[in-house]
Amino acid sequence: MTTHHLNPSRRLALGALLLGEAMNLLDATVVQVAAPAIHADLGGAVSDVQWFGAAYTLPFAVLLVTGGRLGDILGRKRLFVAGVTGFTLASVACALAPAVGVLIALRPVQGAAAAVIVPQTIGLIKAMFSGPELSGALGCIGPVMGLAAVCGPVLGGVLTHADLFGSSWRAVFLVNVPLALVVLRLARELPEDRAPVRPTLDVPGTLLAMTGTALVVLPLIGSHLSPRSCATIATGVAVLIAFALHQRHVAATGRTPLVEPGLFAHRAFPAALVASTAFFAVTNGLMTVVVLQLQLGLGIGVLKSGLTLAPWSLGLAVASWAAGAYCVRRWGRRVMYAGLGVLLAGLCASVAVYHSATPGGYPRALPLALTAVGCGAGLFAPAFFTLALTPLRPRETGSAAGLLNAVQQLGATVGVAVLGSVYLHGAGAGVASLRAAERAFWVGAGLVVVAVVASGLMRERARERGRVRVVGGWARGSSRR
Repeated sequence: MTTHHLNPSRRLALGALLLGEAMNLLDATVVQVAAPAIHADLGGAVSDVQWFGAAYTLPFAVLLVTGGRLGDILGRKRLFVAGVTGFTLASVACALAPAVGVLIALRPVQGAAAAVIVPQTIGLIKAMFSGPELSGALGCIGPVMGLAAVCGPVLGGVLTHADLFGSSWRAVFLVNVPLALVVLRLARELPEDRAPVRPTLDVPGTLLAMTGTALVVLPLIGSHLSPRSCATIATGVAVLIAFALHQRHVAATGRTPLVEPGLFAHRAFPAALVASTAFFAVTNGLMTVVVLQLQLGLGIGVLKSGLTLAPWSLGLAVASWAAGAYCVRRWGRRVMYAGLGVLLAGLCASVAVYHSATPGGYPRALPLALTAVGCGAGLFAPAFFTLALTPLRPRETGSAAGLLNAVQQLGATVGVAVLGSVYLHGAGAGVASLRAAERAFWVGAGLVVVAVVASGLMRERARERGRVRVVGGWARGSSRR
């Protein structure tokens, strides 16, 4: 397209894509805040609170790349509409779940549907726009995601606290229904789009990735590591090694692998994967810890818990916008390290708050410390993704972006599993709750140090190729996608 002004139909189509993406982020955060209320109503083990999130993010992570591949083959509009429809039906089923086991069984269905929705967005935007319009359309994603990040925790608290028509926590799932109906109505304006050269679908690779990841992550949830769980994790690692060998074989035979093997020819991209896993484990895992400590440890209501997290989300949104629009263009990779430094300072401040808090009382300085955590996360993410994708060859970029998104969700799952378990294993009432939160935040600080080291290892290949340029608030490499 060569026109420079968005006509109404394309604005509506873009709105459908942005709202579809926002639904995923909203669902993850509103359920996170409402999870203790779900546990109080449905019962079950306390560790089930971790499953409410992990059962969603794990299938989302491992199916993201496959979801994108299906869009290339079957049509991106068709897959987007099918994903939104499936997500809506699964949300209604979750809202009606009569028991905790039913809810946990339904959350992977939601995650799989989200994995079908999200990969279609960039492809459909590129099909509708070109030139300056494309940059403007892509530039809308960041602010919309920032707004969703800010609204999520507050919305989860408000909906659960309001108890509309006696719905309590069930409203956090039902809110997806009106949003999805709007998306489906607007999606009529989307064009159908497929890849010009249709890739093959690597079913064995997908199954190996799903099995290996599940075997590694699931034993981390809700229990101390035992010889049996360690053996399960070791089996998962072996399956993932088999997956890597399978990908090399698929590429050697001329078919399309799930993951481009050339990404691992240099240390920079594997280092980026480690940094991404550690970073998103911290941000997602510690948000869960804050909710658990406030609601289970102190008995504070869901509304106040959501409002406590609001400064974190607001700091994330503002800093992410500033980094994408201004800071990365001017200071490059230094913004990434500054973000990790601010994040680490916020975690240490949170530890100090928990350490000095009155047992049984609300930690009043916690929102201020969490603001620093959010600002650090917001500074890091735009700079990180810019530098992770900038040095890649054009044929590697699509696979790299899909893998980074998948690892982001996997990191979230690992964070909820590990940091949630660190808290729950020592949690109780009063002082025990505060000390358990301290330990979880110290572990989170250690993961930030891992992210710092891994980010430093990204430097080598970033020097080999193009300079960073930022268009429409989004940073891009000189190699065109």
